[in-house]
Amino acid sequence: MYQPPHHREERLAVQHRLIRTHPLGLLITAGPSGLIANPVPFLIDSERGQYGTLRAHLARANPQWREFATIEECLVVFQGPQDYITPSWYATKRETGKVVPTWNYATVHAWGRPRAIDDAAWLYEQIGELTQSQETGRAVPWEVEDAPEDFVAMQVRAIVGIEIPITRIEGKWKVSQNRPVADREGVVTGLRAQGDEPSRAMADLVAERMHDSNR
Repeated sequence: MYQPPHHREERLAVQHRLIRTHPLGLLITAGPSGLIANPVPFLIDSERGQYGTLRAHLARANPQWREFATIEECLVVFQGPQDYITPSWYATKRETGKVVPTWNYATVHAWGRPRAIDDAAWLYEQIGELTQSQETGRAVPWEVEDAPEDFVAMQVRAIVGIEIPITRIEGKWKVSQNRPVADREGVVTGLRAQGDEPSRAMADLVAERMHDSNR
C-alpha cells in the first residue's frame, strides 16, 4: 500500500496488537475464479514464523479455500480505528484557512501462502481459542463445550481451517502526524467531544503518536 514514511508502522508487536484488537480480516485471493474477498475472524500466533502465523476457518461451502492450492500468495487486510477529520478542528483553519478534510485510520496488511486444513482436532482447537479470545471478560463466558457435543461435531464438519504463515506485513497509522501540534490537539479534542467509541479510539491513537513525536 502507499506508505509515506511518517505513516509507516513497522513494530511487529504493534501490528499484532491491532490484529488481536480488530480480528475480522478481509481475506483476499486471486485464483482461477478471479479476485475473491471474504471477511474472516483470525487468530495471530506471534511465536510461529518470522512475522507470525494467522489461523482461521471458512465454511466448507465457501469456494475460496479450494483455490488455495493454485495460488502463491494471499492478502489479509485488518482495519483498525478510523474516522473522518474535519478541518474545523484545526488551529490552522483559524489562522490561514488553508485546510481540507481528511480521513484517519490504522490498518495492517499481511501476506502469505494460505493452506487449507481439514483436520477436526485442529479445528476444535482453533474455534476454542477464537471463542475464548472474544468471551474472556464477560460475566459468564460462553464455551464451545456449552453446546451439545454432536451439534458441535456437525458444525466442525461444515468448516475448513486456514493457516497463513506471514511472509510480509505492513502497518499504516494515518493519525494526523503531518499536522502541526496545535492541529493535532484540536483533532484529539474534537474526536473526544463526539463521544462515541470509534472516535475515542482514534483520539487515543492521535494523542499516542503526538506523545511519541514529542519525546
